[in-house]
Amino acid sequence: MGPQLGVHELLHVFSFLEARDLLRAAQVDKVWNEVSGTKELWRQLCLRRWSSCKDFQVTRGTQTWKQYYLCRSELDFRVESGRPEKDFICKALAGPKGEIAKLAYVSPSEYCFDRREKSVVCTRPQMALCVPGIYVSTAMAQTLSSRRRWRRELSVPPAQSATPATLSPAPCASLWPNPGHNGVMGMEIWSSPLQPAALVNLVTYPQLQLVVTVDAQGLIKVWEAESGRESASFCLPTHSSALEASDHPEGPFLLAACADGTLYMLTVPGLQLLSRVSVFPNQPASLFCSPDCQWVFALAQDSDLSPKVFHSQSLLCPPEDEPPVSTALPIRLTSRACWAPDEAARLVVMHRDDNSVQWVVSTYELGAKKCRDAMNILVQQVTSFILPDTMMPPHLMKGHGSQVVLLVSGSELVLFTIHGLWLAAFQDHQKPITSLYVDQSRVITSSFDLSLRVYLWKKENKFPVLKSCCYLLGGSHRWASMSFPSQWIYQVESDSMSIVGVEARNTGTSILRSYYFQLQRDQGNCIG
Repeated sequence: MGPQLGVHELLHVFSFLEARDLLRAAQVDKVWNEVSGTKELWRQLCLRRWSSCKDFQVTRGTQTWKQYYLCRSELDFRVESGRPEKDFICKALAGPKGEIAKLAYVSPSEYCFDRREKSVVCTRPQMALCVPGIYVSTAMAQTLSSRRRWRRELSVPPAQSATPATLSPAPCASLWPNPGHNGVMGMEIWSSPLQPAALVNLVTYPQLQLVVTVDAQGLIKVWEAESGRESASFCLPTHSSALEASDHPEGPFLLAACADGTLYMLTVPGLQLLSRVSVFPNQPASLFCSPDCQWVFALAQDSDLSPKVFHSQSLLCPPEDEPPVSTALPIRLTSRACWAPDEAARLVVMHRDDNSVQWVVSTYELGAKKCRDAMNILVQQVTSFILPDTMMPPHLMKGHGSQVVLLVSGSELVLFTIHGLWLAAFQDHQKPITSLYVDQSRVITSSFDLSLRVYLWKKENKFPVLKSCCYLLGGSHRWASMSFPSQWIYQVESDSMSIVGVEARNTGTSILRSYYFQLQRDQGNCIG
């Protein structure tokens, strides 16, 4: 027998192997088993496969890089396959009468496979749901104004004992698995008291476990997501046109735009007023906070006014007797805007050209320069391109990475680079797309055809590739196929393990339709 390789030599050889080969190597002997399970080997595998892993830290529970790789590989396999009852569980949750208008997760969205993940949904004004992570939705009704949370917990795998001691207790109402329904059950955890006016919007702070709502009269309230306790309130002079949550390095804050064009910045959770500035007099505004929370983009709704950019530091600590630092972009008739998620201050805006004829997508880099005692905003146009004349004006727009823009035009999803290079187009829906969700790992669209379409990002050398994976069907497709459907899905959100869509009925009511992907966990048979 020849000389055996030492640990360092094995590590070097194993660094060239893929996951499936490492699993085979682990079966050779004790030494190979230990070396093939080395943390750094599996961390490098994760980084090569998923770019989003670069900021991931294995600190929660007993999760290791190997467990992370195996579980996330299986999750990708389940998403690509999309087989009902095998890969995912679908559950419809109907609450009190009312139309659900918005969804937002309360739990952190990172991938965590340590069996502690749960998902919760709040609805305005009426519902909240739970699926394992945490997320929030809002519902809107004309006569009823409340907010409720629902909880769903999945049973542990059959190999473990499903005793109450092994399950995480619910904060207000505990729910044990129901084996008669695939181990899934839903129930209300808490409901806020009826409000004097209907709730019209909400945002969440997952790290703080807080939900912030605003009603039709401009009353803002902070709620503790675990208990439902109201902890602070602030009253705007008029109703709000936009809410935006921000996790600034100096502390979280809330941005609220009034219908009269005034922008308020408040502390969180105390809702203390930091600054107030008139942005667009008598014009409601939409707000977009940059990924690094250093910039606030304000867009006048239904107006040809030039959009404005504010430096958030001047809103947090406004100079005495001086307005916050801001500048107007040299464009008009702006329609859509988004930030490039992987860049600190790269803004992508869709607007009309100078002749108000063609649609243009322009990209700007923002910066700040201090001159003596004054702070100046630097705006540099990086690139722009004209959308094809054959393309219907997009009604949805999102960014991915640093260079990819996703546009929705009718029933078509189109991908461009910020320089105008056409990357891909998908026409997977039979009817117009109603909602677009984009994160580092996947893209989800909802449609009037009562379906969700799930796509996965594939890591490539220059530009990411989007792969169309599976349909997640809603309710009765007999109704969706009609010219004027009585049911449709008009909003979708997701966390690492679950997807939730809002299904509308022509009776003026909505339900939440949740999809939870089932993992066997730590199994190598789903590794590509």
